[in-house]
Amino acid sequence: GMRLRGDINVCVVGDPSTAKSQFLKYVAGLLPRAVFTSGKASSAAGLTASVVRDDETGDFTVEAGALMLADHGVCCIDEFDKMDAADQVAIHEAMEQQTISIAKAGIHATLNARTSILAAANPVAGRYDRRLTLRQNVAMSAPIMSRFDLFFVVLDDPADVADYNTARHIVRVHQLRDDAVTPPFAPAALRRYIRFARTILPVLREDAARLLWESYRNLRQEDVGAGGMLGASRPTARNAYRITVRQLESLVRLSEALARAHCSDVITVAHVREAVRLLRRSIVHVEMDDVDVADDAADPAETADAGTDVLARVLDDADASAAQPHKVTIKREDFDRIRAMLVLKLHEVEEKDSARQGAAEATAEPSDGAEASDEGMRHADLIDWYLAQREDVMESELDFAAEQQKATMVLKYMLDVEGCVIALRNAEPEQPSEEAPGDDSEPRGPLLMLHPNFAIDS
Repeated sequence: GMRLRGDINVCVVGDPSTAKSQFLKYVAGLLPRAVFTSGKASSAAGLTASVVRDDETGDFTVEAGALMLADHGVCCIDEFDKMDAADQVAIHEAMEQQTISIAKAGIHATLNARTSILAAANPVAGRYDRRLTLRQNVAMSAPIMSRFDLFFVVLDDPADVADYNTARHIVRVHQLRDDAVTPPFAPAALRRYIRFARTILPVLREDAARLLWESYRNLRQEDVGAGGMLGASRPTARNAYRITVRQLESLVRLSEALARAHCSDVITVAHVREAVRLLRRSIVHVEMDDVDVADDAADPAETADAGTDVLARVLDDADASAAQPHKVTIKREDFDRIRAMLVLKLHEVEEKDSARQGAAEATAEPSDGAEASDEGMRHADLIDWYLAQREDVMESELDFAAEQQKATMVLKYMLDVEGCVIALRNAEPEQPSEEAPGDDSEPRGPLLMLHPNFAIDS
């Protein structure tokens, strides 16, 4: 069968003077087998392997590069973005297959390079631009970026407390040398712990495996929305990189690593959730212009149906907001994500309705008007479905209220401004009867369906 890579590749991208090189040097000095090199001063042969002639015998021999020397260890590459494009292509095989193939001077060999790559890169313009994608900020090709499991963006934003702590630490180290730092764990203890954790072979449980593919499916759906599948006005991806099968493999590797770090023989749901959180942090979204999803023509009744009574505890001045109309602004990435999920759900419901009607016609079963009127999805049901999909990222009642407000406002924008969703006003649900006073059911809103002229580009 096919062997999957077990080592994790990490890339740290950040502004200058954010201690990226110091972090790499510390890792290289901590682990027993680690190699530190610079991307600008290293060639493809220096990173992989080269064939040289022996001066005494005249035979050709293979000299190991940095990746081969770091076999079963970590290869720290500083200034990774300064490498030439040809040198970056040379390590494609080493990063994914963890092998190095050589066919030079009559020597044909496949050598092992089972190493984790820890790379550091600087932005192209000197400072990281939040309004550009990670690909535009870093001089890396798409194949190289897809081979990294995690990206960490370190920004040098002014902050009083952080700046004070950094300056205080630097002055104390300069004043007291080694006595200024008292680490909670000794380097020797960390080495023993890592050596023991690597001997553990965790097994994936059934519930954790189910959460893995569900998380991957959700990431793919969010990436589709950011990639412009649902509208011609957004034709390009706005994420750090596209979600591919390699990101699913990254989730598996991260879950296994977390289980080993906790000395667990099984991969639990908690390990998978933490791996998904790390991967989501790695997907750097682009800051775009915000979207005004509510204007002066907002309908107070529909807003109340969407749960404004819950949001009253979140807003600082709820009475003033209800008295005068105002605009609600949502970030572009949140707008694209919510819009994509709502459109995909409505499209899925319409396909199921069409398939059910086709099956009924094929079996010559009579269909009454009530069944035909159930096409589409109720307003409140669609909002509830979206909140259920976002349950993992909502940690408090405030998060629930914020997500509910965003989904309601985006759906209203799709109804009133874009027109890609239409409401069947003549299909209002029946009001609860007065004969059942104990029934506290509320109207679920009008039926919603995609506009017939709205096309989903595949």
